[in-house]
Amino acid sequence: MIRETIKRLEAMSRPLCILALLVLLTACGSSSYSPPRNLDNACSIVKERPHYLRAMARTENKWGVNVAVQMATIYQESKFIGNARTPKKYTLGVVPAGRVSTAYGYGQALDGTWEEYQREEGGRRAKRDRIEDATDFMGWYFAKSYTGLGIPMNDAKRQYLAYHEGRTGYARGSYRQKAWLMRVSDEVAARAIMYDFQLKSCGAI
Repeated sequence: MIRETIKRLEAMSRPLCILALLVLLTACGSSSYSPPRNLDNACSIVKERPHYLRAMARTENKWGVNVAVQMATIYQESKFIGNARTPKKYTLGVVPAGRVSTAYGYGQALDGTWEEYQREEGGRRAKRDRIEDATDFMGWYFAKSYTGLGIPMNDAKRQYLAYHEGRTGYARGSYRQKAWLMRVSDEVAARAIMYDFQLKSCGAI
């Protein structure tokens, strides 16, 4: 009788253990994509997520775009949410019809642009929701805007416009007809200045 009871308890405990493990893994997975707590303080961001700073420092050393500009761009694109996606679209307001675009990850890179980066620089294993790859992508893209359009690497406003519109769109001046985008690019530039001041004040850079 006692042995049977023990066996029943053991049999019941296995599914419970599996369920608990799945819950734990799900929680861990979701937290890895969650944003830092204080997005208006660069020192707080890098203290909470030191691997962000390491990734951005490597990108700065490799491509020449400073940490604060990277941070300001990522803030604008995804608010540091690693698996950020664009909103869903609906036909007739109710029928799901995909998403607004294929943009995904920290830097909101489009499928086609990301595939180009993988071919030229990052390799097939590069992932948009991995901060090291996302910042390297950003440096790669900014470098192309510098060589192709003459935009200085740390001109946060103009680099953001080319990043958002694509280099072809930027060259056509498509951003000039978008007052909202001009305002956003000013905000990116202002945030880059703020982040740079904060990072220097706390000795992070």
